[in-house]
This record gives sequence, C-alpha cells and structure tokens, in this order.
Amino acid sequence: MYNRFFKSFIDWFIAFLALVVLIPLFFLVAVAIKCESRGPVFFRQERLGLFGKVFRIYKFRSMSNVVSIPVGSVKVFEDDPRITAVGKLIRKTSIDELPQLINILKGEMSLIGPRPPVPYYPKNYNEYTDTERVRFTVKPGISGLVQVRQREINDWSINIPVDIEYVHKCSFLFDLRLLLSSLLVFFRTDNIYSKE
Repeated sequence: MYNRFFKSFIDWFIAFLALVVLIPLFFLVAVAIKCESRGPVFFRQERLGLFGKVFRIYKFRSMSNVVSIPVGSVKVFEDDPRITAVGKLIRKTSIDELPQLINILKGEMSLIGPRPPVPYYPKNYNEYTDTERVRFTVKPGISGLVQVRQREINDWSINIPVDIEYVHKCSFLFDLRLLLSSLLVFFRTDNIYSKE
C-alpha cells in the first residue's frame, strides 16, 4: 500500500515544496554554470528506472563541453579535467543532484530508492538476474541506503545487494530515517569520486 500510493504522493509533495524553496539557489547555480563555461545548465543522461524503463535524469552540468569524454566512460575522478570549478563545488555539496526533483514531479524517481544505473553499465537490463532485478521494482531515488551507508560506492557488486536489501525493508518509517540521514550525508565531501 505504501509503495503503490502514499510513497509517490509524499515524494511529489516534498519535491514540489523543495523546488519552490530552492528557486533562488537554482537561479544562482544556473548563472554560475553559464558564466564559467559554454553549454547547457542541465546535464541529461539516460538511466534505468522502474522495471527497467529508460528515462532521462537531470543534473546541474558540472563538466566542460570542451573536453571530450571517452566513449562508454561513466566514471568521474577527483582530478578529472572535465570538471569545472563550479562543478567541483556543486559535486562536493551534492547540489548537482537537486534537479532530479524534476524527475520526481514527472513520476520517474523517488526521494529515496536505489540509484538508477545507465542502461549499459554495469550491464544491460536483460543481463541482470531475477534476484538483481528486484532493485528495479521500486522507483530509483535521489538518495538511498547505499548513499547513507557510504556516500558513493563505485562497486556494483556491493551496491546491488544493498539496493535489494532496501526493497525488502522499504516502509514509511525506513524511508523517513534514510531521508533524514541523507540530509546529514549531504554535507559530507568524502567518497564522491571513483578511486580507480
């Protein structure tokens, strides 16, 4: 009952209020991005959502469009030359993730849930086992159990079991606890880049 009805309503309501409150911040970030480098304010990328449906995720652009990105590259490193000065700041504070509130209003994401992978990494949707596909039976989230335990784990062999654990534990109180914990994690600046 919670997952099918109340979770989506709560997500939409909080996302709407958050966007209204954060309009000034969105404006300042947009101006900073446009002043520093040419290109769009938002970065959009295909991700796997509920039941493997592909959607476009929104983020504030943190990289320069001038530096080429290797084909198939999904990892970002701390000294990555593609990251702009503004990009470093919004990544460290997770501000780059805030436009995903728009994805929530569109019904594609949730506040709390497994982070959505790109369609081809760590593998294609049809390559996930039946057990692994359990993580796709809930909407992907801006934050989740993985991010609360360790802000960014770049190992899907760890992420997927934790995501499955979340699906089995999902409830209003569990989501509330993760949401509050996520707000504390928001201010941490460690473990946000790939180490290899």
